[in-house]
Amino acid sequence: MAKSKPIGLRWRSSTLFIVSTVGIGLFTDLFLYGLVVPILPFILQDRVSLPQDQIQSHVSALLAAYAGASVLFSPPAGVIADRTSSRQTPFLIGLVALLGATLMLFLGQTVPVLVVARILQGTSAAVVWTIGLALVLDTVGPENLGKTIGSIFGFISIGELAAPVLGGVVYKKAGYPGVFGIGFGILAVDFIMRLLLIEKKVAAQWDVKNEDSGGIDEEQDGTVADEEDANEEEPLLRKKEEDSYKVPEGQSKVVKGSPILYCLKDPRLLTALLLAFNQATLLSAFDATIPTEAEELYDFDSLKSGVLFIALVLPYLLLGPVAGWLVDRFGPKPAAVLGFGYLVPVLILLRLARPGGTSQIVVYCVLLALNGIGLAVIGSPSIVEASTVVQRYAKANPNFFGEQGPYAQLYGINSMVFSLGLTLGPLVSGGLKDKIGYGNMNIVIAMLCLVTAILSFVFIGGKPKILKRN
Repeated sequence: MAKSKPIGLRWRSSTLFIVSTVGIGLFTDLFLYGLVVPILPFILQDRVSLPQDQIQSHVSALLAAYAGASVLFSPPAGVIADRTSSRQTPFLIGLVALLGATLMLFLGQTVPVLVVARILQGTSAAVVWTIGLALVLDTVGPENLGKTIGSIFGFISIGELAAPVLGGVVYKKAGYPGVFGIGFGILAVDFIMRLLLIEKKVAAQWDVKNEDSGGIDEEQDGTVADEEDANEEEPLLRKKEEDSYKVPEGQSKVVKGSPILYCLKDPRLLTALLLAFNQATLLSAFDATIPTEAEELYDFDSLKSGVLFIALVLPYLLLGPVAGWLVDRFGPKPAAVLGFGYLVPVLILLRLARPGGTSQIVVYCVLLALNGIGLAVIGSPSIVEASTVVQRYAKANPNFFGEQGPYAQLYGINSMVFSLGLTLGPLVSGGLKDKIGYGNMNIVIAMLCLVTAILSFVFIGGKPKILKRN
């Protein structure tokens, strides 16, 4: 007996609703992740009664616990997602884990409970980011991925922006019940949207045609056609390039079980994953050090520390979609090279932050805003480049990679690498800050960005013509 047509099928399976649902899901994850960032030092001091000299190390450890769990669970989440017929089911399971983590953070009174909560939260993030990004690619296709990711990242940066501010304000005024009341409200909205979502391939059972779909199959076909038209004068070169993406016979059982592993030999993909790692390292370094630096320099409480994040995240919100569109238009290389190259001097300028009154606080905010511009530019290149490379492998080897392709596996690897950056960022930045000071710590991170910019020039989007000639 045929299933009855779901109510609201057209809008529930529309590109706008699917992308909005993924955006809300990622927003919720980031919001609940960042909710405790500005108040962690005060929670550990006031509620757990840790001595002052242990605060920074425990703040970094709690941030790293979240990311470490995401590192471990991201690859399995990708493999499972590519082998299941629906993206929606694991997407909902991830939200259940996030609800459990939020309850533990709400009720926890000791360091072990807070650590377990952050681990469970990281597990949820592994599922949500892996499935969510794969669902976006399924929906909009690779040619629209940059501007879509840029728009989503710009939107979810509101969560990153609002969480520290609201966390600081509400914690000071209403304590834990007020803070987590907001969190549970957002979780409810997120749950309803995920429950209503209908994937395009499911909607196709009722012959629903989404004119705005831009799904991956349609877009990939268009991509191939465009490339063929553009390369009619170079058929031999194109054939050679296509052959380079062929997977030879006789692969091991491990590679056959997780085909994305074969793609990891590609330097373009490895460099794209390095971009994700360094992007996460930057974000988590700011998360770990801004509250403690603000407390040391300006004697800021949780509220004022949270407000400082506005300066960092607001440029991301405004410029993220524009940067994503530019990546779609001109490719990921310019954004990666210029973005990471731009971050080198503005990170070094953070050493200008000094103790003082309003004028010094303004200087620090301006410096954070300049860094926020760089974070907006580097938001899309990694995902777009990685998707492009894997798309070529999937098209050259459709039987090897399966019906759905290895995209969830890719985003599982990407999430793992990103989470590894979130893990190491707080530990390294916190340790460097304690040993060599805040200014010198940022010089070290700036050098990391410089190396990334050079590698992006060489590998992202393929070798530049100047290197090919040589």
